[in-house]
Amino acid sequence: MKIVMLGAPGVGKGTQAKRISEKFGIPHISTGDIFRANIKENTELGKKAKTYIDQGLLVPDELTLELVMDRFMQDDAENGYILDGFPRTIPQAEALDEALRNTEDDLDFAVNIVLPDEEIISRMAGRRVCITCGGTYNVDFRPTKKEGVCDACGGEVILREDDKPETVKKRLDVYREQTQPLIQFYEKAGILHNIDGLIGMEKVTEKIAGILGGE
Repeated sequence: MKIVMLGAPGVGKGTQAKRISEKFGIPHISTGDIFRANIKENTELGKKAKTYIDQGLLVPDELTLELVMDRFMQDDAENGYILDGFPRTIPQAEALDEALRNTEDDLDFAVNIVLPDEEIISRMAGRRVCITCGGTYNVDFRPTKKEGVCDACGGEVILREDDKPETVKKRLDVYREQTQPLIQFYEKAGILHNIDGLIGMEKVTEKIAGILGGE
């Protein structure tokens, strides 16, 4: 079961990916996690990625794909995985498809969570992130027990610059230009499933599980 999560910033892709990962026993794979793990373990791929990250540059598509494919080879991904945050562009999606075909593999599902812009902006304005462990909260839906303090590690919880309304609007513009075309790409491939994000977190999880055959 190989799944790619789609949707604009703030629709809850990461949350749903984690829930589905736990439900089906397959790893939640994000490029950020892959970069951090390889850099921490000082792998050859991690060293290459670090040279770009340290300069504030984007890791090239070719290296990102190499890291992703390497992650697929790990034992916990034997029965599948959930990709979150990659691919972001049509060239990345085409390169991923080709790399998978070369290993006689393919994606099974593309799950696209849909939300109106105003809802995304509202949700992200309420999001808070722990600067120590990366834990995420929301002042409306999942507040910390103590204001400004992470429940998990006691670190400081903040509103990131990326989540401020003016920044979110810019991120949505970039999403429409670069990433939204993936919806048509995977629709043509016959694996796209759209989910209404307004139905609530629990029901979104239920819908996705139903699509994947868990209901």
